[in-house]
Amino acid sequence: RLPRATLAILVGAALGVAGAICQAVLRNPLAEPGLLGINAGAALAAMMIIVQAGMVPESLLPLATFAGAVTMTAVIFGFAWRGGTTSLRIILIGVGLSAMAGAGASFIATFGEIALVQRAMVWLAGSLQDSRWIKVQTLLIWASPVFLMIWMAARELDLIALGDTVARGRGQQVDLQRVLMMLACAVLAGASVAAAGPIAFVGLAAPHMARALAGRRHVALIPAAALIGALIVLVADLAARRTMPPLQLPVGVVTTLLGAPFFGYLLWKKSYD
Repeated sequence: RLPRATLAILVGAALGVAGAICQAVLRNPLAEPGLLGINAGAALAAMMIIVQAGMVPESLLPLATFAGAVTMTAVIFGFAWRGGTTSLRIILIGVGLSAMAGAGASFIATFGEIALVQRAMVWLAGSLQDSRWIKVQTLLIWASPVFLMIWMAARELDLIALGDTVARGRGQQVDLQRVLMMLACAVLAGASVAAAGPIAFVGLAAPHMARALAGRRHVALIPAAALIGALIVLVADLAARRTMPPLQLPVGVVTTLLGAPFFGYLLWKKSYD
């Protein structure tokens, strides 16, 4: 149970920080890695590896999903760049590429072997059942330096969240910071997906809860989002294990059931603010 609980904490922390980065850089309260297609890129890579496991070693799954997330981020910025980037362009292109990646995963599933496709679908729901210390170690190695870098660059996130005009007026290189921050987001999201599969809504909910507790300054918001994200995934995993014993629900199913009402609440609140 200890490696599983530890992995849940690290995955939740990585997703919470990734969501905080997305919402600051894109200045959109509904932004998270899944919205931009980062998770979809990782999921497409995973589907290719799992369904084609007869030809490709399955040990490449974590590396492939990580590469899929980073590659999707690079492609999004490649299409969004027009002498610079804008938040709206990044979001729209991310949504479009996410749909394309989802269609690609469905195409692979349609012609894949049934047993392998079923296994891939369980993984795509987000699961901590295969938690091992090697996964904990790998996620810690990938995520820790990025987390420290983001926390040290909290002032840059504060500036870019104020808008491009204000940030440039204060001397920030907005396009460079946007690219660097989104790459950091892709690394965190890709590392978490590689460890446990796509776990939805944590990156959306954790920053909002952290903002209510710690305020809007990212020097406090980043650690708070990491802590709340860790708690969300840990509690969701406990619920996934105890709801239908001896069956274990994928943790991503539980976070989705909890996150969908929260998403609706955010939309309602934004409509009436």
